[in-house]
Amino acid sequence: MHICKHFGTCGGCTYLNIPYQEELAQKEADLRTTLGPYGCLLGGLTPAPNPHSYRNKMELAFGDEGKNGRLALGIRKRRSFYEVAMVEECVLIPDDFKQIALLVQEYFRQGPDTFFHRKRHVGTLRHLVLRRGEFTGEILINLSTTSKLVAGLIPLIQKLSDLKLNGQIVGLLHTINDGVADAVKDENTHILWGQDHFHERVCGLNFKVSAFSFFQTNSAGAEVLYEIIKEMAITSTAKTNIAYDLYCGTGTIAQVLSPSFNKIIGIELNPEAIKSAIAGAKLNNITNCEFHAGDVQALIDTNLAKPDIAVVDPPRDGLHPKAMAKLIDISPPKLIYVACKPASLARDLTLLTKAGYKPIRITGVDMFPRTPHVEAIALLHLHDT
Repeated sequence: MHICKHFGTCGGCTYLNIPYQEELAQKEADLRTTLGPYGCLLGGLTPAPNPHSYRNKMELAFGDEGKNGRLALGIRKRRSFYEVAMVEECVLIPDDFKQIALLVQEYFRQGPDTFFHRKRHVGTLRHLVLRRGEFTGEILINLSTTSKLVAGLIPLIQKLSDLKLNGQIVGLLHTINDGVADAVKDENTHILWGQDHFHERVCGLNFKVSAFSFFQTNSAGAEVLYEIIKEMAITSTAKTNIAYDLYCGTGTIAQVLSPSFNKIIGIELNPEAIKSAIAGAKLNNITNCEFHAGDVQALIDTNLAKPDIAVVDPPRDGLHPKAMAKLIDISPPKLIYVACKPASLARDLTLLTKAGYKPIRITGVDMFPRTPHVEAIALLHLHDT
């Protein structure tokens, strides 16, 4: 069993030192405990199609190898502001990402630029965000620096284009960020070369994903997740009904469900994600999906058609209290709750149960092998349906 030399320090992996089947058993037990009184409804944990090299997005940070060490690019180490673990042995990311990261690291090691110091606010190099379509091979690169970057980027473009990759780089972006927050901001981004998006193909559908749009981190795992959602939705409602896809992101769930419903209404706060959703529906010749940008709690209180089923895929903290109140107010007879943080699901299930919903079934999906995170999907029925 290969164990990365950074295991235990970088914080990326938790279960790298045990066989995958043992990891699944431990995660299933933990998920059952997290769900509390609803753990008895858990129908098991579906394994990932591939426990390694599955990540289609990595946000790497510039830092150093240690105190006064060389410039490095990788995953921040635990309990460290500046030290990063380089990715040459990382089992979570594809080889193409490793090649790109190592090349970018070496390129800037040859120049005068240093990493951005989060306390003193000096330095220029901040992050490198890598995204790819697992099933298309398209790769999008976004370099984040301050506006005081010294090194030229034209030679970097050429060096990247010379790499022998399994996939193909389709765009190189540059995000300029002079703020103090340690984040890649969706602003001041321009195209250095190529395009500002990549394509992915999931469940037989094509998706156009922009640089800052949410998309599931594990494309093959997402197919498993979406098939479970589809099976829950189709077996619990008639084909001609109306469905809501709340917190829809780039509209993947809506489009996967579209053949089974008369209309799908997707709502998402991020307007860039909605643009991608609309473009994706057009790309797939889907005409029964409509997408709206805005707060879920505000939009579902408008004149939208009432749903017969709602799929909710909220942020990690779960449903906002106002969104919960609006959802209970419109009372779709069937509800599918997709949770990337099962503890939030357990809390919200208690509230939904008090409002008259009955949890019917819960399924776990291991979307993030070698880490402690799992996805949970719950099917609920309104009591009087």
